[in-house]
Amino acid sequence: MQRIRLRYTKRGRLRFTSHRDFQRAFERALRRSEVPMAYSAGFTPHPKVSYANAAPTGTGSEAEFLEIALTEARDPAVLRGLLDASMPDGLDIVDAVEARTSGLAERLTASVWEMRLDGVDPEDVRTAVAAFNDAGTVEVQRKAKNGIRTFDARAAVADLRVVDASADRPVERPCAILRLVVRHVTPAVRPDDVLSGLRAVADLAPPVPAAVTRLAQGLFDEESGTVTDPLAPDREAAPTAHPAVAGAAVATAPEGAGSA
Repeated sequence: MQRIRLRYTKRGRLRFTSHRDFQRAFERALRRSEVPMAYSAGFTPHPKVSYANAAPTGTGSEAEFLEIALTEARDPAVLRGLLDASMPDGLDIVDAVEARTSGLAERLTASVWEMRLDGVDPEDVRTAVAAFNDAGTVEVQRKAKNGIRTFDARAAVADLRVVDASADRPVERPCAILRLVVRHVTPAVRPDDVLSGLRAVADLAPPVPAAVTRLAQGLFDEESGTVTDPLAPDREAAPTAHPAVAGAAVATAPEGAGSA
């Protein structure tokens, strides 16, 4: 059995796709691409697909991950192209590697998020960010199945800052861009929880909902404060192919299969 790990995106209007909707679209793509999937045993077999830490509905993402199990070996690059061509625009399969290490989910320990706050002056946001970063704890509330839950949104935030948005907004309309690194903890702290925290410490209330995008997720490096590529260990563990062998593999790939 071969295992392939894929990175995919949720862009544009497809950010409003639910996880269940994505699952249906992806399973259709598997059938259209004639991927030799491994199936579970039992009365209702289903393809062996493992999803890891999907982004909330309504948020965009450049870094969603899943893993599939195959009954026959396939070239990850060719497989990526076939699947991407069968997916709706916006749900794009952008990377694929053969799984050569264990514990993909265990390497997803933090996310880098970007929040666009239209109609908010960047200086007001900088003041709110400074108050949030200086706070020891920032308690926020979220509605849960069992009622209202109160938790600390500050401890999970490894970095929060305002980035320059001058090149990405009309000059007549104020706009602030927040970049934050959030550790994956329990209970999970989401970008909207951080916005609630900014409201709690500085009464910051954007006039329109924030546009939220996950830029990356992976293993959090405490020393550098960065989030590393979770597929890198699989690439590093891959054997180095001889140039002649690699050329032959490319030559035998179906024409156009490697392009999105």
